[in-house]
Amino acid sequence: MTKIYLRPTGFVESPQRHEGESLRLAGTMLWFSQIEYITRDITSTQRQLVPVRKWDEFAAALPQSARERCALLLGRITAPRAALQLGAHIIRFDQPHVMAIINATPDSFSDGGKNLDPEIAVEAAFAMSRAGAAIIDIGGESTRPGAPLIWEGDEINRVAPLIRRLAGTGAAISIDTRKASVMEGALQAGATMINDISALLYDDRAVDVARKSNVPVVLMHAPSQSSDPHKDGHYDDVVYDVFDWLEQRVSAVEAVGLAREKILVDPGIGFGKTLSNNLAIINNLTIYHGLGCALLFGASRKRLIGALSNEAEAADRLGGSIFLAMKAVEQGAHIVRVHDAAETIQAIRVWRGLRDAALTAPI
Repeated sequence: MTKIYLRPTGFVESPQRHEGESLRLAGTMLWFSQIEYITRDITSTQRQLVPVRKWDEFAAALPQSARERCALLLGRITAPRAALQLGAHIIRFDQPHVMAIINATPDSFSDGGKNLDPEIAVEAAFAMSRAGAAIIDIGGESTRPGAPLIWEGDEINRVAPLIRRLAGTGAAISIDTRKASVMEGALQAGATMINDISALLYDDRAVDVARKSNVPVVLMHAPSQSSDPHKDGHYDDVVYDVFDWLEQRVSAVEAVGLAREKILVDPGIGFGKTLSNNLAIINNLTIYHGLGCALLFGASRKRLIGALSNEAEAADRLGGSIFLAMKAVEQGAHIVRVHDAAETIQAIRVWRGLRDAALTAPI
């Protein structure tokens, strides 16, 4: 069977100067002028670059099934994403946002476990919110390669007190967990979003918890939904394999009652993927807008940065983290998940200033 994908490309700085030659990408501040039409079967992958101004003519000549698939994908690519309601907060996706990471674990790869102390974690989260982070993502279990699985009671005890403190200040909080009971405890404590690296597959009750809570949910790709999410990372072509997996997973979750507008997708940088796999996904990130969901990207302080910079330690990966976050923003990522919130927010604000200037430039 031949599969079809569309990848928006050829971004235009000032679309108002080229009427009818570009389309807006998923409600963001980006406009694209070309569409890469990709077909894939078991023997080969074919690509054709089509200007937006010629797309209707090109699509009209396709077989009906291909034409219908293209209409579905292009509709998803260009549709604005619905705003997220996180408690009292409304997050609109006409501009990129930062999700700031707080790892309340003793073995975090990124901060050595300092945020296990609730007072330190609260102060760190306050600083991130003051800097402009839209969401604070709190996790109580490390998912780095080789990390041990912990008892759900211990995980709840790590995150619930911190969530209560932060929720009392009005912060929008996401719980980073794959366990249904931890989701329930976090939601009761004041979390208003679920971020699950297993895409609600690790725990049989997770889908039902997410459906009943009616909060936004992040579905991330990992090659395994076992206790080790990094195993079994074998791909024919990682970019398309991840797309196919996420498309199927979004449809399955939607079918049991979660609205698509409340689903976010994350291609899972670093989870069961080699350096070349990660780079391929990052370079082709715009293809995932074809899933029709808000796109979350997380590569902050990950090992690929060290692999490309003389094995820099996690604490020394700020430059690479900011660059990858901005690479994602420039491909329409709606949320970037980062450790270094203030620095990333500053970079996004400068980028937004440039985009505002380009989009309001005189014709």
